[in-house]
Amino acid sequence: MLMILLSTSCYTMFQCRNYLSNTDCATCFAAAAAKIRSCSTGNGAHVVYDGCILRYENNEFFDQIPTTISNTICGNQTADESTSFGAVGQQVLMDLQIATPKISGYFAATKTQVAGGAIYAIAQCAETLTQDTCSDCLSIAQSGIQDCLPNTDGRGVNPPVCFMRYSETPFFADNQTIDISPFLKQGGSIKNWVFIGGGVGGALLVVILISLVRWHRRSQSPKRVPRSTMMGATELKGPTKYKYTDLKAATKNFSEKNKVGEGGFGTVYKGTMNNGKVVAVKKLKSGNSSKIDDEFETEVTLISNVHHRNLLRLLGCCSKGQERILVYEYMANASLDKFLFGKRKGSLNWKQCYDIILGTARGLTYLHEEFHVSIIHRDIKSSNILLDEQLQPKISDFGLAKLLPGDQSHLRTRVAGTMGYTAPEYVLHGQLSAKVDIYSYGIVVLEIISGQKSTDMKAVDDDGDEDYLLRRAWKLYERGMLLELVDQSLDPNNYDAEEVKKVIGIALLCTQASAAMRPAMSEVVVLLSSNDLLEHMRPLMPIFI
Repeated sequence: MLMILLSTSCYTMFQCRNYLSNTDCATCFAAAAAKIRSCSTGNGAHVVYDGCILRYENNEFFDQIPTTISNTICGNQTADESTSFGAVGQQVLMDLQIATPKISGYFAATKTQVAGGAIYAIAQCAETLTQDTCSDCLSIAQSGIQDCLPNTDGRGVNPPVCFMRYSETPFFADNQTIDISPFLKQGGSIKNWVFIGGGVGGALLVVILISLVRWHRRSQSPKRVPRSTMMGATELKGPTKYKYTDLKAATKNFSEKNKVGEGGFGTVYKGTMNNGKVVAVKKLKSGNSSKIDDEFETEVTLISNVHHRNLLRLLGCCSKGQERILVYEYMANASLDKFLFGKRKGSLNWKQCYDIILGTARGLTYLHEEFHVSIIHRDIKSSNILLDEQLQPKISDFGLAKLLPGDQSHLRTRVAGTMGYTAPEYVLHGQLSAKVDIYSYGIVVLEIISGQKSTDMKAVDDDGDEDYLLRRAWKLYERGMLLELVDQSLDPNNYDAEEVKKVIGIALLCTQASAAMRPAMSEVVVLLSSNDLLEHMRPLMPIFI
């Protein structure tokens, strides 16, 4: 977890280790915050705990690293030399230093077997760093922590931007480990080629190869941009520019017969281009605001560079007068709400539902945590999740909230979002973060499982009392009757009851009243993908609006 706070007089950053639970992270933050009360007490300070770091400075420091390591802590027990613990541990730390900067999120956890046990190790950088500065920071941390070997435990902290730790005792779950070998192959091949170059006697070849490696690194690993900004859009590839006359012809002059949908951002038409390619043409609402003119090019450039199997691909755009048009890939199966509440209701089986739930989580993870800049959708709902021919989900309309004219908002709130899906802190106080999308995602998951719209009232007892979806789900959770929420069109013989209850529990974790207690989307993906139950994670009651 990374949190950045900016003000005119103070820059503050808080970071939790990725292996901490939400509860432990919140506890660590409270303890750190108690140590640092105010930014006015000096030029800066930091508090370092085993699980988190809190730092503030009067000057911006997010992409900077200290020149020397500040904290190296070694355990007081020495490993049995016959196990090669020291040698293996040194290689583990070297591999982590190489691989971690290349991994999305700058976090890696490994478990390496040694005689009689294993070495558990992690490395993590603050996501405000570039790949190069992350590598440099971990190099400093590694140089300090490797001196702890062959002791059985060691920690290196370069406050507040990177952290390494190893131990013979597990301090994170096995399902958090990843295979870092693909991120090490580049280094191995370089060594082999340099060796061959030397054997051939070609100093010139070495120079050429070094140049090629630098070029390859730049092309394969673009520098990361602090996700608290919208920088980087100008460095991205621009969208394809379509001619207005071509789109007009493709949609038969934007005919009502070709109209396939209408929402808050505009009207969507099915279009067939001259080459036979079928596309979705969205005419944005323009209104009288100049904001759409000012930000259209930048936002569309950013959106067109978002490529993920669970995100709808923006192919290009068109501007003509006051008209602003976006061209997307066409989804023949339309949107998820048609399968949940429309004519195709009851046609999804549990496996298809589960794939939609997991795929949507992966798409949101990419938007929040893996793209150049963090994109908050702000209007996640079942009608904004489209389905391809294999019924795989693709999130649509991401990145468009900033293009919505202020005088033509489709929302019943003062903020971007749709009532019934929008997080309470956003509705009531306008507080925007990625946790707003996570709340909306939880509501969509409840809709998928129940077949009930979030705002529809439904009888909940013999007396005819009615309740809406989230409140009903919570009441059933408290009573231990979660399976009562499941849509009757789902065949009980085709799903595992414990798996369904687990998914409902994850949805309730996403809709907790405290935004800080909701899991990140990457955590949701891990929870959905693992076979573990949620016995160690109990959701707290949502706020009912």
